[in-house]
Amino acid sequence: MNNPVVVISGATGAAAANAAKAFARQGAALALLSSDRSKLDTLASELGLPPARLLTHAADLRSQEAVRASATFVNSKFGRADILLHLVGGWTGGKTLAETPAEDLESMLAQHVWTTFHMVQAFTQGMLDNGWGRVIVVSSPVASQPPAKMGAYAIAKAAEETLMLTLAQEFKDSGVTANLIQVRSIDASGMGKGTTPDEISAAMLYLCSDASSKINGARIPIY
Repeated sequence: MNNPVVVISGATGAAAANAAKAFARQGAALALLSSDRSKLDTLASELGLPPARLLTHAADLRSQEAVRASATFVNSKFGRADILLHLVGGWTGGKTLAETPAEDLESMLAQHVWTTFHMVQAFTQGMLDNGWGRVIVVSSPVASQPPAKMGAYAIAKAAEETLMLTLAQEFKDSGVTANLIQVRSIDASGMGKGTTPDEISAAMLYLCSDASSKINGARIPIY
């Protein structure tokens, strides 16, 4: 699709900001969602896009009401959303399951499962109505290969992946796809350890191309 409307949630993280710049260079209009207004303003300044191609909105994406309000803003400005790049992060670990406070699991589920669930509900029906769309989530191999002392995070990522794989089945033959990119860590500083933001953006650009229309329900390892 030419000049798509791309919604990026968790937009101020290193990988998300890189993706915003990559899609902007391809001519996309961007709706950037984050809980940090100051960082959103900084990213908007770095992008230098005309107002007609950019919307920034600060919201707590763990809240269904806040996400629905975000979707209203996006639809009011652009009339649609074609691509959803969901990059809300968050990690906790270092404790056995016996040592893990319930609050840690609740926090991980809120960040990885509930934000994804709310975003999918708010934005994908329009894609289905239009017959074209892409949903991409950045996940981790710990979802299927959980190490010790990372239970809360692994449980949440596994649930998030199940959500996305279910979504992919519901999208079959619709023109809309849902896929996962798995990374162990993001090399935001260029130290050579982990997956670089450029590598993540390149994978996203391909998955959002028309050439990738048959890729649906994939877990793509980039690590």
